[in-house]
Amino acid sequence: MAYASLSMAIGAIFIWTYVYNIMRISSSKVQKEGNKSSDSITLANSEDVPESLLEGCSENIYSAKGNVDDEYRLLLSKNESEHKMKVHILDKMKHKFGMILGNPNFRGIFSPATLGAIVGFTIGVVPQFHSLMIGTNAPLHVIEDSASMLGDAAIPTTTLIMGANLLKGLKGASTPFWTIIGIIVVRYIMLPIFGVVIVKVATHLGLVQVDPLYQFILLLQYALPPAMNIGTIAQLFGAGESECSVIMLWTYALASIAVTLWSTYFMWLVS
Repeated sequence: MAYASLSMAIGAIFIWTYVYNIMRISSSKVQKEGNKSSDSITLANSEDVPESLLEGCSENIYSAKGNVDDEYRLLLSKNESEHKMKVHILDKMKHKFGMILGNPNFRGIFSPATLGAIVGFTIGVVPQFHSLMIGTNAPLHVIEDSASMLGDAAIPTTTLIMGANLLKGLKGASTPFWTIIGIIVVRYIMLPIFGVVIVKVATHLGLVQVDPLYQFILLLQYALPPAMNIGTIAQLFGAGESECSVIMLWTYALASIAVTLWSTYFMWLVS
């Protein structure tokens, strides 16, 4: 139970850092491509406007542009002088520190779910925090109860999002057929086989304890369907929702068969 909880927490951190940022970058690229296509459509429609009207507009624009350029130069020189005065040693240190770390987007890397998992690890590992918040006799036990209530409320919310994704998958299929087949083969055939090899090699090398239940939990994680958090991330960024819906539909439709077969094989393997 402890290992299952720990693995779920680590998996949540991985999904909400690595996968979250992949989805964020991909969605921004899709939005940029959509804006470029809309701009091209606008330019194409502008060809239907009479040339006389375009010439008149261009003359007004050029005359206004000259005045705006002069004002912009004055404002720019003023802002540059003020900006130079505001630069302190602390700002230079922050800039150098950001260059060392590769200028990461910390707000994008550390999502709320990741921060929650980090805070939970800190409270569980540090004895002082653990004694203050965890347990029926803890002084701040109300914080644990509040977090537990919020977690219980998040479970049906995730289930509703998952159900909406499955419903979208029933209505339309924009993902190619062979792409879905490839995902299913990798998810339910290749990964469990790799899991058996990895766990057996780790047991032979002494890295994993010879405990049947412990090994069964390790093996079972390789045969589970995709995480529901991916559908939540797709809904959050509004990109890839239809593709995610179709993939979730077929993977979860086959999960009952695949998980049953692999669980039977894993129990026979560790017995």
